[in-house]
Amino acid sequence: MDQIRVTGARQHNLRGLTLTVPRRAITVFTGVSGSGKTSLVFDTIAAEAQRQLNETFPAFVRHRLPSYGRPDVDAIENLSPVVVINQRRLGGNARSTVGTITDIQALLRLLFSRAGEPRIGESTAFSFNDPAGMCPRCSGIGRVVSPDVDSFVDVDRSLTGGAILLPGFSDDKYWYRQISDRFDTGTPLRRWSAAKRRELDDVLREHFTRIYIRTNKEVSTRKQAVVDRFTTSVPCPDCDGTRLNEIARSVRVNGYTIAEYAAMQISSLVPLVKEIDGPEPVVTGLVERLDAMVAVGLGYLSLDRATPTLSGGESQRVKMVRHLGSSLTEMLYVFDEPSTGLHPRDVTRLTGMLRQLRDKGNTILVVEHDPDIVQIADHVVDLGPGAGADGGRIVFQGTVTELADAHTATALAVRNRAGLNTRPRRPTGEIIVANASRNNLRDVTVGFPTEVLTVVTGVAGSGKSSLVSALVDQYPGTTVIDQSAVSTSRRSSTATYTGIAEPIRRLFARVNGVSTALFSANSAGACPDCRGLGVVDTDLAFMDGITTVCGTCHGQRFTDDVLKYTVDGYSIADVLDMTVDKARAVFDEPVLTRLVDVGLGYLTLGQPLSTLSGGECQRLKLAGELGRDAAVYVLDEPTTGLHPVDVERLLGILDRLVRAGNTVIVVEHDLDVIRRADWVIDLGPDAGDGGGHVIFTGTPSDLVLSRQSITAAYVRADA
Repeated sequence: MDQIRVTGARQHNLRGLTLTVPRRAITVFTGVSGSGKTSLVFDTIAAEAQRQLNETFPAFVRHRLPSYGRPDVDAIENLSPVVVINQRRLGGNARSTVGTITDIQALLRLLFSRAGEPRIGESTAFSFNDPAGMCPRCSGIGRVVSPDVDSFVDVDRSLTGGAILLPGFSDDKYWYRQISDRFDTGTPLRRWSAAKRRELDDVLREHFTRIYIRTNKEVSTRKQAVVDRFTTSVPCPDCDGTRLNEIARSVRVNGYTIAEYAAMQISSLVPLVKEIDGPEPVVTGLVERLDAMVAVGLGYLSLDRATPTLSGGESQRVKMVRHLGSSLTEMLYVFDEPSTGLHPRDVTRLTGMLRQLRDKGNTILVVEHDPDIVQIADHVVDLGPGAGADGGRIVFQGTVTELADAHTATALAVRNRAGLNTRPRRPTGEIIVANASRNNLRDVTVGFPTEVLTVVTGVAGSGKSSLVSALVDQYPGTTVIDQSAVSTSRRSSTATYTGIAEPIRRLFARVNGVSTALFSANSAGACPDCRGLGVVDTDLAFMDGITTVCGTCHGQRFTDDVLKYTVDGYSIADVLDMTVDKARAVFDEPVLTRLVDVGLGYLTLGQPLSTLSGGECQRLKLAGELGRDAAVYVLDEPTTGLHPVDVERLLGILDRLVRAGNTVIVVEHDLDVIRRADWVIDLGPDAGDGGGHVIFTGTPSDLVLSRQSITAAYVRADA
C-alpha cells in the first residue's frame, strides 16, 4: 500500500508502461515536450482515480459530474481520491473574484459582521452576491452594463438580408422565426417607421438582456465576446464599482470598509488584518489564507480582482491556496507545471508549499521541467527518449541524486546549464517607450535596442506585461506571440490551424479533377455516420457515455469514394496520418519546415488540437507567427511547457530571427534565456505596488553585478 502501481499504460503514445510511484512523497514527471508526461499523469493516473471515485456515487449524481472515460491501462492499484490542480483558467461569471474563489471574502464578511461598527447584522449583509448586501443599481456586478441597441442592427439591410447582427437571428434560426411574422422582413430598416424601429429595438433589448446579461452561469469565451461587442460598460455610479450597497459600505473595522480591504494589494492587507482585535478564529483564518496567497507569489493581487482576468499560472496557484487549508490526508494531488509564470524567487516559495502538502500525508505528482522543482523530488520519473512516437517510454526513474549520473536528455540539461552571453550583439538603434503608466508602471521611459534579443524580466506582477503592452500600443505593427489559447475544437487539427489543409485539398482536387470540398472532413467528403469525426459518441443516459471508432470509415473520417482519389499513391486520410517530418518530404509548404524548427515534427497533420499539451500548443502558435514579415517580435513567456532541450531549440529560432534583422523582445523568467540575451530589462523591485520601476538595463554580464535586482541574485547563484 506504500506505492501506486501502474501496469500496462497505453494512453496516447505510452508504450505499455509499468511503474510504481511512492505514496506520501513528491514524484516529479519530466521529459521533453510530447514525451507522454501528461498522458501518464493526467490522462491515466488522475483520470482513473477520478473515474473510480465517481463510480461510488449514484447514477443520478454521476450523470451531473464530469465524465472520465476508462484510460487505456491494464490496472492501477492503491489510488487515492484525486485533486487536479491544472492551468485551466478559472473563468467564472461577473460575480467571481479572487476573494470569493478562495473563500477569503467569506471570512472577511464574517469578520465585519462580528467586529464592524456600526453592527448591521449577518455576514450576508456584506455580500455583493446577496440582495442584503449588493448595490441595487448594479446588482452587485460593480459595473453598469447596458445593451448598445444601435450596434444590434445594420439599418441598410432588411431582416432577410441579415440586418440583425446578434447571434441566432439569421433567417434559418429559432429567434428569427419568433419575430419574423411581426415585422416587414424585406424592407431595409432605414425605411421603417420610428414606431416599428422602437418595437424591434425593445424586442432585441429584452432578448439580449435575458440571454447575455441577467445570468449567473459561467460565461464562455464566445458568449463574453458577444457581450463585449454589443454592450457599453462603466463603473456603477452609485457604489463606485465596489458592488456593495450604502449600508454595507458604511461599516468599518479599524477605520477601513470591507470594500477598501478588498481593493488593497494582498501583501499590504496582511499586516492590517494582523492588527485587528476581532474573533481570534476568524482573524487567524484570514491571516493564514492571505499569507498563503503571498507565499505562492500572488501578493500583488487584490481580493476584488475578477477571476476571468487571471492567467493560467495565476489560476493554478489560486487553486493551490484553496487546498492548503484542508485537513484531509492520504489525498492524491496532481500539478501541471506549477512553476509556469513564476520568477525563481517565487519557485522557491512554491516548493515549500508542495512539501507542506506532502508532509500532511498526501501523495504529490508534479509534471514539471523546472530544475528547482525537480531538485525537491523524492522520486523522479523521466519519459522519452523523444516526443510523440519516439516517446512514451520510461528512460529513468529514481532519486534526484541518481538522476545526476544518468544520460537522459533531462539529466544532461540539468548538468549543462547555459553560460552567460559574454559577446552580445550590438543594437542598430532603439525603440523608446515613453511615460508608460498603465497598471502599476510608474511613468516608465525605457529604450528597447533594435536587431538584438532583449529579455524583459522581474518577479511576477512587477509590470513586465504592462511595459510590453505599452510598447505594442505605441508600435502597432509588432507581431505578438502571447499565451492566449489556440482553438481546441475537436475538428481543429495541425493542418487546419497552420493553414496547410487548404493547399493540400486544392492539390488533391486538381490532380483528380474533382471539388476541393470532397477532401474536407467537415464538408462533402465527410463520412455520413460520424460526420467526419472518425469516432461516434454514444450517450448512455445515467451511465458514462462512450466514444468508439466509427464502424463505417474505421476512423479515417472520409467516405470510401473520396479515399479512392490519391496523389502519389496517398489518399487524403494517408496524408492526414503523416507526421510533419514525413509530410515535409512530400509537400513543399514552408510552414512544415517551421513546425520542424520548433520541435513539432512528430505531430501528425490530422492530430486534433484538443490532444496537444500546453507546450505543444504554444509552439504551434509560434510556428504560425514566424511565417510573417515583421521587424519587431514580442513573445510572452515562450518557454511555458518547454523542456530545457526544447528551450535550446527555441533560442536557436530566436537567434535566427535576430540574424535576419528582426528585433526580438521576450518576457521571460527562464534563467537560461536571460543568460543568453543580448540585453536585459529588469522590472521591480517587487510586485504590484512594490513594482513598476525599471531596476536594471544592460547586458547579462552587467546584470550579475547588480545588487538591486532580485533576478540578478538568481542568475549569479545559477551561473
